[in-house]
Amino acid sequence: MINEEVFKRKSELGGSIEVVCGSMFSGKTEELIRRLNRARIARLKVEIFSPKADKRYDENALVSHNSNSIPSTPVENASSILLLASDVNVVGIDEAQFFDDELPDVCTVLANRGVRVIVAGLDMDFKGKPFGPMPAIMAVSDSVTKLQAVCVQCGNPAMYSYRLVADDSKILLGEKESYEPRCRICYLAAERNDLL
Repeated sequence: MINEEVFKRKSELGGSIEVVCGSMFSGKTEELIRRLNRARIARLKVEIFSPKADKRYDENALVSHNSNSIPSTPVENASSILLLASDVNVVGIDEAQFFDDELPDVCTVLANRGVRVIVAGLDMDFKGKPFGPMPAIMAVSDSVTKLQAVCVQCGNPAMYSYRLVADDSKILLGEKESYEPRCRICYLAAERNDLL
C-alpha cells in the first residue's frame, strides 16, 4: 500500500533522468545494476532494457565486466521502450550509445510520466568523439555521473576507450581483446603513433 502512495506522489511530482557514463571498463553497468537493485529492494517496479544488437554476454541480462547481472529485455529501438515500460517506477537502460536518436525523447516522456530513468553508456567513441544519443540525453538529464577506469599504461584515471584492433567502423562490439582504457596522455600518445 505504501509503495502505491509513493509511486502516486512521485508521478505527481515528475520523474527524473540519471546518466551514468564514462569509458569502457569504468563500471557503468556495475553502477546501473547497483542502482536498479536498490530500487528493487525498495519494492519499486523496475524494467530494464538493452539494445538487441549487443549480445556479448547474455541476450536477456545486463552483465558487468565483474560478472554481476540482472535480467533485462533486449529491444530493437528506443520507441519499443515506451511500449514495454508501462506501470513502472524505474526504467534502466544500458549501452545507450547503441540506441537510435529517439532515446532522449523516450527518456523525457518517461520522466514526465513520473518514472525514474537511469541510463548508462559510453559518452565517447574510440575516436574521443561524442557517441550516439548520449550527449542529448546528458543535456536533458537531472544528473550525470561520469566514471573513470584505470589507464592500463600508467595507472592514472582513464576517460578514453582506446581501440586495439585496426577497424574504423564506429561500432565494434568487443572486450579487452579490442579495447583498453587510457588516460588523456596515453590515449593521445597512442593516437600519434597510430598516425605514423
